[in-house]
Amino acid sequence: MSQVKVEVLSARDVPLGGPRAMTVRRTLPQRSRTLIGAWCFADHYGPDDVAESGGMDVAPHPHTGLQTVSWLFSGEIEHRDSLGSHALVRPGELNLMTSGHGISHSEVSTARTTLLHGVQLWVALPAEHRNTARDFQHHVPGTVRLDGADLRVFLGSLAGETSPVRTFTPLLGAELVLDPGASVVLPVDPAFEHGLLVDQGEVRLAETLLSPAELGYTAPGTDALTLTNLSDTPARAVLLGGPPFGEEIVMWWNFVARSGEEIVQARNDWENGSRFGEVHGYDGAPLPAPALPTTPLKPRGRVR
Repeated sequence: MSQVKVEVLSARDVPLGGPRAMTVRRTLPQRSRTLIGAWCFADHYGPDDVAESGGMDVAPHPHTGLQTVSWLFSGEIEHRDSLGSHALVRPGELNLMTSGHGISHSEVSTARTTLLHGVQLWVALPAEHRNTARDFQHHVPGTVRLDGADLRVFLGSLAGETSPVRTFTPLLGAELVLDPGASVVLPVDPAFEHGLLVDQGEVRLAETLLSPAELGYTAPGTDALTLTNLSDTPARAVLLGGPPFGEEIVMWWNFVARSGEEIVQARNDWENGSRFGEVHGYDGAPLPAPALPTTPLKPRGRVR
């Protein structure tokens, strides 16, 4: 088998949530790479001591054209949306929200949270489904024991496990906790491109070392990925995948669209109080939309 080439994507620090922002580490999108499969956004945060930082408090805000995927390692987040969903995000439990034509939601860490730690991911909806109805799904995947690792498959299929959660393109999303010094070979779909986001530990993907907060990208054509934990403590990573997304998208603020005009319309609808519905039960005002850039927003493909 030919050597697997790995492209390393480093994270950048980004404030999240307006005036009471917490800092997250963002690995998608990048200038050089917009998507991995339909995955178009990856934020990684914590472990965050909420006694010092105040935790997460993201006021109601809108989304279009995407699905949000919330996955925690520790802590607890209260989710409310304009569909009427009121749910808790807990470690090892998937919350997936489909925005479709438009939805709004809030995210607040609960009083029970001491350390907040997890990932927030977005999936771009294909053009034929980008105006689909709002939806919310919750799923608790079981833990599968492999030789050298524990695996939770929250989207798609891996190692004989399949998630029942509905998506609009083929996807893979899984958490892996590797034993100290362990090496695991994962059979994967060769039609997929993959991204491995390391949370803790030093993990070698194929022959490339990845440190915490780095994301290793592999192109389609590989039927197995070898992960090795070079640490003397357990290592944790999130594996994302999907077939290359063949459409160009425009991403701005919380919107995924196909043109700058669609973005402008979505922003106007949010500012005018239409289309996205209301979030009930949040103590505070919705987030205002930022100003649009002075240069036109243009569609981008998966790589630049």
